[in-house]
Amino acid sequence: MTPAALGAVAQVFVPDLDGLVVSPDDERHLASVLRLRPGETVVASDGAGRWRACQFTGTAARGAPHSPVLEPDGPVMTSTRVEPEVTVAFVPVKGERPEWVVQKLTESGVDRIVVLESLRAVVRWEGERRVRALERLRRVAREAAAQSRRSWLPDVVGVAGLDDLSRRVAPLPLALAQLGGEPPSVSTPAVAVGPEGGWDSSEINGHPLVALGPNVLRAETAAVSAGLLLCALRQGLVAPSPGLGHGRSPGSDNR
Repeated sequence: MTPAALGAVAQVFVPDLDGLVVSPDDERHLASVLRLRPGETVVASDGAGRWRACQFTGTAARGAPHSPVLEPDGPVMTSTRVEPEVTVAFVPVKGERPEWVVQKLTESGVDRIVVLESLRAVVRWEGERRVRALERLRRVAREAAAQSRRSWLPDVVGVAGLDDLSRRVAPLPLALAQLGGEPPSVSTPAVAVGPEGGWDSSEINGHPLVALGPNVLRAETAAVSAGLLLCALRQGLVAPSPGLGHGRSPGSDNR
């Protein structure tokens, strides 16, 4: 059984599945936002595959901060990480769209989410801005993982270049999303999506190319599409389909 199959009304992440110490923000969410009733089932997870069913005690709603919010209602279970691990990298775009990308990639089941540098990037995160942006993206991933009942938190990796990312996913190759590439495959479960203007020719050199469809996609749409396709292929929900590439083209499918 998985946390999703349990049918719990909510999930939270805790540092210790025996102590079940819930953060103040999660307490407020359970009691004031979701308005849970005592006895309702909540999943507690450590973010590393271990989880257990709990009962909400209702004490947070009564203003008793030192009383346990959750009580164990089952043994500690372990969910095996699905192989191969799926990595999706994307170049940040303007506004709140990076948060949307991380949220949807987390819901899709992506294991590693990488914020990527690129020669044609319009948005560049440096210094303190980078630190704040990554902290925010990790909070978004945590919230999305709880909402989607994931027992494994995705690894949200700081800004990296293509060479660094290739080393992280080695010995598997890093594929680049590009119109005219080969169909997605679990044999290349790490895909990088370029910026709105597409990849520079010097970045494409030496990398396998993967097409996400016959049309030009916005950068954020391409990143989420890559995650959905790879995770669906990994789970066997869709069968690999030949001929997706439709020949070679200089254009990018991730604008």
